[in-house]
Amino acid sequence: MAIGLNEEHEALRESVTGWAERAVPADVVRNVVGVLAQPGAWPGARPEAQQGAEQGAEQGAEPGVEERPAFWPALAGQGLLGLHLPEEYGGSGYGLLEAAVAIEALSERMTPGPMVPTILAGAAILASEAKARADVLPGLADGSLTGALALDSEITGEITGEATGESEGGGLTISGTAAHVLGAGVADVLVLPVTTNTGEEWVAVDAAQAKITVVRPLDLTRGVAMVEVSGLEVPAERVLTGLTRNEVLTTAAIVLGADAAGVAAWCVAAAADYAKVRVQFGRPIGQFQGVKHKISRMLVALEQARATVWDATRAEGAERDYAAAIAAVMAPDAAVQCARDAIQIFGGIGYTFEHDAHLYYRRALTIRALLGASSEWSDRVAALALKGVTREMEIDLPEESRPLREAIRAELAGIAALEGAEQRRALAKAGFVMPHLPRPWGRAASPLEQVLIHQEVRAAGIRPPQMIIGAWVVPSLVTYGTPEQQERFLPATLSGELVWCQLFSEPEAGSDLASLQMKAERAEGGWRLTGQKIWTSVAHVAEWAICIARSDTSRPKHDGITYFLVDMKAPGVTVRPLTEMTGENLFNEVFLDDVFVPDEMVVGEVNDGWRVARNTLSNERVSLSSGSGGTGASVPDLLGLAGRLGRELTPAERQDLAGVVCEAHSINALSLRVTLRQLAGDEPGADASVRKLLSTAHAQHVSEAAVSLIGPAAVTAADWRLGDAGYWNRAVLATRAMTIYGGTTEVQLNIIAERLLGLPRDPEPGK
Repeated sequence: MAIGLNEEHEALRESVTGWAERAVPADVVRNVVGVLAQPGAWPGARPEAQQGAEQGAEQGAEPGVEERPAFWPALAGQGLLGLHLPEEYGGSGYGLLEAAVAIEALSERMTPGPMVPTILAGAAILASEAKARADVLPGLADGSLTGALALDSEITGEITGEATGESEGGGLTISGTAAHVLGAGVADVLVLPVTTNTGEEWVAVDAAQAKITVVRPLDLTRGVAMVEVSGLEVPAERVLTGLTRNEVLTTAAIVLGADAAGVAAWCVAAAADYAKVRVQFGRPIGQFQGVKHKISRMLVALEQARATVWDATRAEGAERDYAAAIAAVMAPDAAVQCARDAIQIFGGIGYTFEHDAHLYYRRALTIRALLGASSEWSDRVAALALKGVTREMEIDLPEESRPLREAIRAELAGIAALEGAEQRRALAKAGFVMPHLPRPWGRAASPLEQVLIHQEVRAAGIRPPQMIIGAWVVPSLVTYGTPEQQERFLPATLSGELVWCQLFSEPEAGSDLASLQMKAERAEGGWRLTGQKIWTSVAHVAEWAICIARSDTSRPKHDGITYFLVDMKAPGVTVRPLTEMTGENLFNEVFLDDVFVPDEMVVGEVNDGWRVARNTLSNERVSLSSGSGGTGASVPDLLGLAGRLGRELTPAERQDLAGVVCEAHSINALSLRVTLRQLAGDEPGADASVRKLLSTAHAQHVSEAAVSLIGPAAVTAADWRLGDAGYWNRAVLATRAMTIYGGTTEVQLNIIAERLLGLPRDPEPGK
C-alpha cells in the first residue's frame, strides 16, 4: 500500500523507488550521515562511527556543513521537484498528491538532501499572488535553485514604499531570526514569515542576503540552520501577497505528513522482515504474539497516516484545514511510533549507530518537531470540529455513470412510494438490499453500481430492512444453499421479516471456534444435535438459526463439522437469556437436547461446514466492524453532547475529543480508499483490515470520551432514559462487547500480522 491509489500513482511510486535504489545507495546516505554527525567531536567516539565522515572528507565535504547531494541534478531531471507546480512555471502540472507520492517513496529510503524543503517552499510561493512565482518557481522545479521555509520566526518588518499599478503593496525592510529552518544551509531561496504592524506577511528572499548559521541536526541526513537578517530590504515582488499562515501550515502538514509516512513505511517493512528471520528460544520472534501485535499496531498507524495525508490532498476550503490538521496529528506520531517500535523489534542491533533504525527515528522526531506538537494540532482539530466543520467522504463518480444512476433512481422512485413491509419486500425483490449478490437475490452489481445504489437509496429516503444476523446468513445461503433453501428463506430474510440467530460460539470455543464440541449424530432422515451454544444474539426472538456442529469426531478439528439450519421452535431447543453488564438481554445461552434437523436443512456438504462457516464469519466481521454497532456512540453524538454542556472544554477534554475525531476521520478515509480500490477492480488490501480493527474499538473510545465530559454526573445509572449521563453510561458499558463479538482485537491483530505482514503463524499446541 502507499499514499497514492490509482495506476498512475502506483507507477510513479515504482519509478521513484527504482530511481532511488540506483541513485541513492546506502553508502551515499552514510556519507551524508558522516558529514552531519561530526562524530570526531564526540568523547570516546568509536572508529567505525567516523567512517562516513572520513569518506565525506575524502570527497571534499566540510564536516557539519550540508551540501547539495551529487544525485541532485538527476533527481531534478526526473521531474520530482516540480510535480506540484504548473507547467507555466516549469513543473509537471500535477498537485500535492503526486508530490506526496514521490516524497513518501524517497523518505522510505532515507534519501538525504533538500527535496522536502524545496517542495514546501515552492508550494508556498505558488499559493501566493506574487510576481516571484515566475522568477523563482522555474528554478525550484528544474533543480537550479533549492528552497527552504521557516514555519516560525522572530522576524519583524516595516512596510516601505507605496502600492503601484504593478504591485498590491510596497516592499518590506526586515530584521530578526528564524531558528531551526530545514534545508536553509543549502537553500538559494528562503520563505520567511514576517510580523508587521498590519499583520503577518511572507517573503521569498535570496539566501545570500541572510546570515546562515548551521545547527548540528538531530536528523543526520538533512541539515538545519538558523537564518538571520538585519535591515534587509525586500522588494514588493518578493512579498508573497495572498499567502496566509493557514495555507502554509496546511501545506506543511501534507508535505511533512508524506515524509513521515515514508519513515513509518520503512520501519514496518524492516521490522516485519527482521521478525521473520531472527530466531530466539528456537523459533522466529515474529511467531511471538507480543511481537506480532506490536508490528500489527505499527501497520495500523502507518495506514492511518497514509489515509489522512491522502485525504488532505483532496480536500478544499475549510475541509482542507480540517483534514490537514488531522494528518498533522496522525502522520508524525505514526512515524515516531513506528521508528520507536522498530528499534524495539531489532533489539540491541537496532540501537547501534551502524544500523539504519536510528536514522529513521531521528527523522521522525525532527518532522514532528518542525511541524509542531501533536497537542497543538489536536487543539486545532477540536476547535474546527466544535465549530461544525467536518469532512464528507464523497466519491467522484465518472460522468459515464449518469445513465445508470438515472435508471436506478427511476426504479427506486416506485419503491419509495410504497410503505412499511410492502416497501421492504419490493426493495428486496428488486435486489437492492444486497445488490452485490447474484440475481435474483441481488443485482450482480459492480462496485460502481453498488455505490450508486447506496447513494440513491439514501437520497430517496428509503430505509433498508434491518436484517441483523440475517445479513450474515444470506451470503452463505446464496453461495452454498440448495435452490429449495434459497427459495424458502432468502426472500423473507432480505425483507427483514425473518429473524435469525447464530449458534456458533460455545463455552470452550470462542475465538478458537473450530474446537467446538456440539454433537451432530446421524438419524433417520436427518441429524440429532446435542450441546450448548453461548453469546447468541437475539436468540430469544429468532425464528431460525444457523448452527455448526461436529458430525465426525474422527477427523481433524477443522474437518468433520457440518453447517445446519435449525428451527428455534423445534422440540429440545431451550433459550436462556444472559444478562449483560448493561442489565439488558441481547445475548443468550441456547441448549439443544437431541434436536432433530432434517437432511434438507444441511447447508453445503456434510463434514465440510467449516468452509460455509468461514463465509459467514467473513461477513460477520465486515458487519460488526462498521459504525457504532447500534450503540449510538459516534462522533456527531459526542459533539452534540459537548454543545449541550454549556461550558468551554478543558485542554485535556479537547485533546480527548480530537483523538476520537481523528480516529473517526481516518476510518472514513480508509473506507473510501477501500471503495475506490474496489471500483478500480483491485483488492482492498491493508486498508480494509486496518479499518475493521479500528472500527471495533472506535465506539468504545467515543463513549469513554463522552463519560469523561460528563464528569461527576457519570455516577448516574446506565439507562438511556436518564438523560446524557444515563445514555452515555449505557454506551460505555455496551461498547465493551465490540472488541469481542466481531472477532477479538487480539485475533484481528494476529490476522493482520500473518496475512498482511507475512509473519509466521502460531505453532500448533504441543508442537
